[in-house]
Amino acid sequence: MSLPAGKAWKSGQILVQPKAGLPKAEFEKILRFNGSYIAENIGSSAIHIINVPENAEAAVARALSKNPHIEFAELDMAVPLSAVPNDPQFANAWHLSKIQSPNAWDVSKADGITIAILDSGVDGTHPDLAAHMVPGWNAVDSGSVTADINGHGTAVAGAAAAVTNNASGVAGVAWNAKIMPIRITNDAGGYAYWSDVARGLNWAVDNGADVANLSYAASDSATVASAAQYMRSKGGLVLVAAGNDGLDPGLADNINLIVVSATDANDAKASFSNYGKYIDVAAPGVSILTTNNGGTYAAWYGTSLATPVAAGVVALIQAANPKLTPDNVEKILKSSADKVSGVNFDPNYGYGYGRVNAANAIKTAINTVSSDSQAPIAAILSPSAGSVVSGLASVAVAASDNVSVSQVSLFANGALVGTDGVAPYQFSWDTSSSVNGNVNLTATAIDSAGNSGSSTAVTVSVQNQSVTATTGNADVIAPMVNISNPVNGSKVSGLVAVSVSAKDNVAVAKVQIYIDAKLVASTTGNSLSYNWNAKKALAGSHTIKSIATDTSGNTGTVSIQVTK
Repeated sequence: MSLPAGKAWKSGQILVQPKAGLPKAEFEKILRFNGSYIAENIGSSAIHIINVPENAEAAVARALSKNPHIEFAELDMAVPLSAVPNDPQFANAWHLSKIQSPNAWDVSKADGITIAILDSGVDGTHPDLAAHMVPGWNAVDSGSVTADINGHGTAVAGAAAAVTNNASGVAGVAWNAKIMPIRITNDAGGYAYWSDVARGLNWAVDNGADVANLSYAASDSATVASAAQYMRSKGGLVLVAAGNDGLDPGLADNINLIVVSATDANDAKASFSNYGKYIDVAAPGVSILTTNNGGTYAAWYGTSLATPVAAGVVALIQAANPKLTPDNVEKILKSSADKVSGVNFDPNYGYGYGRVNAANAIKTAINTVSSDSQAPIAAILSPSAGSVVSGLASVAVAASDNVSVSQVSLFANGALVGTDGVAPYQFSWDTSSSVNGNVNLTATAIDSAGNSGSSTAVTVSVQNQSVTATTGNADVIAPMVNISNPVNGSKVSGLVAVSVSAKDNVAVAKVQIYIDAKLVASTTGNSLSYNWNAKKALAGSHTIKSIATDTSGNTGTVSIQVTK
């Protein structure tokens, strides 16, 4: 499917998540320095849609990514569908016997489980889907219209949970699961933006979905991963398509997403399926007979079809043993898979932990007792004990568990600073919320079973300037800025490396480089480098100036003269 004409991302906005604990006022201040502002907070998550000037999306995202108080900043990318219809004729549902669904159905039919289909919509009037439909949502316009605008979502929904044992049509893997349609695109081509995916995931979680199926190759998005972490924290799982480019995109494994590749009837990796270390499991994805928009049926192929097959198995596991945690369910899905590649988790094959096996998964699920009583371990890495802190202080925490850590919370003298759900666990602590003097920092880690473990307290000294009656401002000290290269008075030629650093008593918000009064580089960090092509400059004297601005608006300036 084609992407929108022009840019591959949404114009005029980016996606940003601040570090846990960063006050909204400080977040807004950082944004203002970059010519941007908050447009929307996505659901109950920490993800924000940020409005930026058109054509400046990439530059602002890069600048914000360098700020120590920003978790991530990324373009709001558009992603295409990961499947196309293959054969308008009926075909044998070979995939159901391949993953041993009939044997699994003897024990579990996914009763009581709801699968959210984040896609182009679902044809809720289809005779093989209607009985399983529950109310959904349009994440693009916040409306109730979830009819399928493309056809892709209906095919995906049928593969996951078409009505089974009704003497007609096709069978879904999750026999009795409910289907929640979440439309994430209003374009007939089917492409969707990451922001709409995140909106849809948050809505699905808050409205009772147990599994979310995303048949789009979106596993490289920090925004999608953050929204998936929110779902996992509420007991659900998100499955994502690997993509149909037939290559290894070089992505790392993401602990909050279950990424699915596609196999054929001979258990070979489908030629179109992506592969690599980010793959978790494989599932049938070639000539999958499923529901078609308009009440018909067709065979489809793609990782888009493999993903709902795997999602259906997840639903069967959840129903077979409702006491299982999300970590338990994912572990069962992986450990019960058939090791068809012969080499476990080998990126050259693309099977991940193997091709899913529903019967094995259910057998493992009913024999698994979720009895994790071991608490996580947490430790504050920085700042170190005895450190003097002021303004916005960055705090890093390490946490580990015998299964997995769900979230880590930071406390200052017992008051919650913030909660982070994705490692590395990092926080922006507004020290002005504490009185000057010694403050005990502690971190608490919680696993999916609800066990919690706290770190040893780290005592630091808060030393913020007091508000004075004369200035009315807690910070009146300007940053110090230095140009370390080139040297003042030097002669330059060719490509000149301009290196600048700044420091402040509270925090540096922005550093800029000007050459002959023209702004050439800017960052929200405290150091900046720029390669100046002096070949294009006129012979004679040139001025290199740097301005550093702190979070209170104070500025420090330094200028040097060089000669070409």
